[in-house]
Amino acid sequence: MTDTPPQAPDPLSGHALIADYVRRLDGSPGVYRMLDAEARVLYVGKARNLKARVSNYARPSGHSARIARMISETRSMMFLTTRTETEALLLEQNLIKQLKPIYNVLLRDDKSFPNILIAKNHAYPQIRKHRGKRSEKGSYFGPFASGSAVNRTLNQLQKVFLLRSCTDSVFQNRSRPCLLYQIKRCAAPCTNLVTPEAYADLVSDAERFLSGKTTHIQADLAQQMQDASDAMEFERAAALRDRIRALTAVQQSQGINPKGVDEADVVALYLEKGQACVQVFFIRAHQSWGNSDFYPRTGSGADEAEILEAFLAQFYDGKPPPRQILLSHPIENADLIHELLSARAGRNVDLRVPQRGEKAELVENALRNARESLGRRMSESAAQSRLLAGLAEAFGLDEPPARIEIYDNSHIQGAHAVGAMVVAGADGWMKNQYRKFTIKTAPGDDFGMMREVLTRRFDKLLKEDPARQTEAWPDLLLIDGGAGQITAVTETLAELGLEDIPAVGVAKGVERDLGREEFHRKGQRPFALRHNDPVLYFIQRLRDEAHRFAIGTHRAARAKAATRTPLDEIPGVGAARKRALLAHFGSAKAVTRAGLGDLMAVPGISEQMARAIHGFFNESS
Repeated sequence: MTDTPPQAPDPLSGHALIADYVRRLDGSPGVYRMLDAEARVLYVGKARNLKARVSNYARPSGHSARIARMISETRSMMFLTTRTETEALLLEQNLIKQLKPIYNVLLRDDKSFPNILIAKNHAYPQIRKHRGKRSEKGSYFGPFASGSAVNRTLNQLQKVFLLRSCTDSVFQNRSRPCLLYQIKRCAAPCTNLVTPEAYADLVSDAERFLSGKTTHIQADLAQQMQDASDAMEFERAAALRDRIRALTAVQQSQGINPKGVDEADVVALYLEKGQACVQVFFIRAHQSWGNSDFYPRTGSGADEAEILEAFLAQFYDGKPPPRQILLSHPIENADLIHELLSARAGRNVDLRVPQRGEKAELVENALRNARESLGRRMSESAAQSRLLAGLAEAFGLDEPPARIEIYDNSHIQGAHAVGAMVVAGADGWMKNQYRKFTIKTAPGDDFGMMREVLTRRFDKLLKEDPARQTEAWPDLLLIDGGAGQITAVTETLAELGLEDIPAVGVAKGVERDLGREEFHRKGQRPFALRHNDPVLYFIQRLRDEAHRFAIGTHRAARAKAATRTPLDEIPGVGAARKRALLAHFGSAKAVTRAGLGDLMAVPGISEQMARAIHGFFNESS
């Protein structure tokens, strides 16, 4: 009989591991992270009292299936203490966005929403669409649900209030009214066809309308029309009639216009089979300014309260909350979310779950839209899953690809050469993952351009995620091109040590007819799919989207180059100074001839900058 050496005890995991951590925790607020055996973050949570919160996970029973799975996979934990629970909430949301843990609820759509801006940096304010930070002087109205919603409203507002939409440089250089004046969409302040006082009244009316004070405006226009008619000024009366009709049209286009709700977001969640849809209706100035749907990742089975709470914290990160938020479900930490959103807004934000009346009807309408949107998405996802499975079968992949990257290049004889990458997955297009590449080393050489694009793409990815643990890594590359392109691609991937990423070239057939595409893979003969194969149509859509994006990027580069002037080459002259110089002198050529004193007379141009501009052109000449 031989002695067996004593074995080292198994490392702690699950409940036992968490219980061991609890003994060393105190009651401070903070954030905790649960990690698996490979140190990947499974979950990020916040706590008012870390010891009390984490001790809940140490219990061997009483957990949902989702939490039980998460606990069983936990092999280590990390902790960060904060001063307050609100700070813990902010830190939690930042870590969720950064780490994307699989058991957390994650809002994957981080798009910004457009506003209408009446810019006040000019004697004659301009009305236009605006995205991003509200850093420019003026009046902001929004958010609107989409760019098309803003464009429709702006189109009608121009008919009603005749405010200019042209840029300051165009305005400054007009010598006669533009087409918008001719079609009665601008008062033509650029040529003094409206007095500053009258234009200011139009601006004031537009601001009142966008603030919900429409009755007074309609009454004024109706009285002006009657006065013009009585004075037998029939042309002016007809113009005022058209403005009243346009005002009526823009009011009708707002859809649901609640009388008892001045400013609110209506947020409704519908959850089915582990998938969620959140509908947000934007109500401002008693008008509905559209709605958007969102499909947050549900963290492998979170309930309505947790999903909705996480959605609110992430959705209003960088967006100003309204005065009131109407919810379809109660949330667990309503006081904490109220404190967070109120701090972000700089005023009180009212959270409520209405039970009756007009507000409850608004929530019910949003909930119905969420249910219908989720139904459509689930149907589309099923069809998408079948196509991805067919794609895997056609190209001999081990499993359906979760992320497909499609590449294309665009140029005209090497000029303004750009590369484009579009991304698709199980949920369709992943537009926030699209990328543009300005070709630097091989413009005009299609193979060299593709090598540059892929090298830049994967060099960066290897630096950011060398262990290839994130969802940013593709399962399939589709390349617009034939055997030559796929050779360049596979050689580039081999140089980077990424030979395992499958790449397929999509080339037109011999007659370059749609539907006769040939597919190229390294070491294989070209092959085709049958003409009516749904997978073929799917690949065509992928290839066409990459082509559309590449062409659009190329056109934008050409347009930018067409508007470049020598002023763009002067250090320190940005967009604002360029506008000021062009507005003052009328053209870039006139700037090159200007004297030092003339340059110093331009608003925003200091003596030092004037000397720099003057010296640049003198040296250049």
